[in-house]
Amino acid sequence: MAGQPFELPGFYLPYPARLNTHLEKARGHSKEWARGMGMLEGSGIWEEGDLDAHDYALLCAYTHPDCSADVLSLVTDWYVWVFFFDDHFLEAFKRTQDRVGGKAYLDRLPLFMPMEPGTPVPEPTNPVEAGLADLWARTVPSMSEAWRARFRENTEHLLNESLWELSNINAGRLPNPVEYIEMRRKVGGAPWSAGLVEFAAGAEVPATVARSRPLRVLKDSFSDAVHLRNDLFSYQRETEEEGELSNGVLVLENFLGCGTQEAADAVNDLITSRVQQFENTVLTELPVLFAEKGLSPRECADVLAYAKGLQDWQAGGHEWHMRSSRYMNGGGEGVGEGARGWSPFACGGVGTSGVDVRRAMAVTGAKRLRNFTHQPYRKVGPSRLPDFYMPFATMLSPYLDGARVNAVEWAERMGMLRPQAGVPLSGVWSAEKLADYDFPLCAAGLHPDATPEELDLGSQWLTWGTYGDDYYPVVFGATRDIAGAKACNARLSAFMPVDDAAEGAASPEPANAMERGLADLWRRTTEPMDAPARQLFRDSVEVMTAGWIWELENQALHHIPDPVDYIEMRRATFGSDMTMSLSRIGHGRRVPEEVYRSGTMRSLENAAVDYATLLNDVFSYQKEIEYEGEVHNGVLVVQNFFDCDYPAALAIVHDLMTSRMREFQHVAADELPVLYDDFDLSAEARELLDGYVKELENWMSGILTWHQGCRRYREEDLRRHKGGAGARRENGVGGSIGGGAGIGVGAKGSTGVGGTGIAGWSGRPTGLGTSAARVVPRAADGMAAQVRGRHR
Repeated sequence: MAGQPFELPGFYLPYPARLNTHLEKARGHSKEWARGMGMLEGSGIWEEGDLDAHDYALLCAYTHPDCSADVLSLVTDWYVWVFFFDDHFLEAFKRTQDRVGGKAYLDRLPLFMPMEPGTPVPEPTNPVEAGLADLWARTVPSMSEAWRARFRENTEHLLNESLWELSNINAGRLPNPVEYIEMRRKVGGAPWSAGLVEFAAGAEVPATVARSRPLRVLKDSFSDAVHLRNDLFSYQRETEEEGELSNGVLVLENFLGCGTQEAADAVNDLITSRVQQFENTVLTELPVLFAEKGLSPRECADVLAYAKGLQDWQAGGHEWHMRSSRYMNGGGEGVGEGARGWSPFACGGVGTSGVDVRRAMAVTGAKRLRNFTHQPYRKVGPSRLPDFYMPFATMLSPYLDGARVNAVEWAERMGMLRPQAGVPLSGVWSAEKLADYDFPLCAAGLHPDATPEELDLGSQWLTWGTYGDDYYPVVFGATRDIAGAKACNARLSAFMPVDDAAEGAASPEPANAMERGLADLWRRTTEPMDAPARQLFRDSVEVMTAGWIWELENQALHHIPDPVDYIEMRRATFGSDMTMSLSRIGHGRRVPEEVYRSGTMRSLENAAVDYATLLNDVFSYQKEIEYEGEVHNGVLVVQNFFDCDYPAALAIVHDLMTSRMREFQHVAADELPVLYDDFDLSAEARELLDGYVKELENWMSGILTWHQGCRRYREEDLRRHKGGAGARRENGVGGSIGGGAGIGVGAKGSTGVGGTGIAGWSGRPTGLGTSAARVVPRAADGMAAQVRGRHR
């Protein structure tokens, strides 16, 4: 390993790599194809020796071991093209930091991906355009229109987000870890690779489930593991030769303030976590999805074949990185062993490390065990509050006092302050608790310029969302009644009609407080909306309620979420999509919807949401961990991932909050003006979006003010509320009430079911005959010691 900046860690390799028998044909074909497209001699980018050394045919033969010779050749051509694009864009625009030229170059490429086969395309002006035109025409005829749209979208992301990398190089700016993971999916191309897996495996994912949570998680966890693995192998080349700032090792090195080896080990831990998230999704979420969507046997088989294809890609991608001259791998493991003659059926040699069960368990078993053995209701003491970075001042509505009275009266009319008829444990709130929670204080900070009617509406949306978020864990979580919770969600959707909403068309009679409250709020909120706006708003509410189901399912499994899955799903349980939809209602059609879908706007919104959700996790730590047996808390997720103590995890979460706030400021100041110019927005649209930024600033500062002013998280309030309605800890059912709502409040609910509900349960079998259940060597218990020690 002489000359390398760190030792490659011990990877989690659960699946052995296999080699496609048509490798040699793909090698020969791809070389002739690249030469025909002008990518070799004379291109100024590659010579024939470069292509031979990189050996993309070997990559594809490992990542697609079962496809035919013709399909393997076509897929290999796609990878030759994408790597050539990457190197071409680097030489032409990244090295010269020419953003204007880079954007003009990228803007032409979608013209070579028409949705209808046979549509004329422009005359190519460079090898990248020529290659894309040829590949698109050869690939799309055998795939559905839905697949074409998804693959084109992923290809455009792959191309266009290269500008983000270029902008960060221009600014000399390192992204924070969450920002990096999100943007790496787009520029790294693994979602694009997942689309080619569907093509190569002949297993197109049904359109009815292609955008469902399980399929999204499969693609995202696959992508993250692929990209982070690549970051480990490419760190030396990117940092020493290319001046690259978009590398996961470098990002964690900077964020954690640790050495390169420690950062590399942390990246490897995250790879392991994402692969295990992939496995968990396949085993626990796909069967439920198949049943709920009524997929046919053929459709189920296609989804499973796709999942297997992603597994093959993971295994083969690692094997190729160990061999390619493009990467840091100690000279290429297995070089000289005969890549062309290796047998995938042998039990030894390169590609078979995944069959070493003992090694795999030693590397990853301790972490997997921790994910499912958290001891609930541990005494943790009062939540510790750091000095939060908040650059924005809070202004409060002058109508706050009236909204406080009206919110309690409204909740009483809706039936939220009494048990629901025939529903055990449903008395989750009292008037005293609701007054303590003071949701109008939050609404008054979020919307300081609201009219009295608007402030009442905002306060009552917060009240409804928090009530639901508290109701689900107590009523459905205590009995593990996931089916009942899903049935409740289905009925809630019936109270959000898209057509003729003002007349309350086709809504059933409300049967409980949640339905009554939603019916009332929906009618009052959506009267001025057109049908598309109502549909968008309804979708955002359903994203939030689906997040409540995710929490119930994790709690039933006693599963502490993977860090990336937690951050992303926390936005859903928080109600962020709903909040953003409400804020955009006044924008009408004056801002193109494409602007909101842009990476820049999503970065702005996600940074704000993550700041607020982590803020809530810091305030609610004692309530959720000690009083509710919760597993959905960012501080706990960090503790579990790094195997560190509370102060160390809190410091990491606080640093992440600060970096997300600084990212928000960076995007608002530096990236939004570029976005405005890219879309050639009118002065009116620019003014509206500048106002939207101000709304998000109010949103974050108002949430902090609410947390500091409400009586929900302090130890004395927890003790006082413990004996009231909804308190069930003593009966082993869960915490007192949920942690609060999303919908912009910044407080989330807890399911409060905490494993068995027995406070002293260790999560491990004990007694005679159970010693064999300890499947992980004790030495593995200290696998995160370096990172942990850094933050204690």
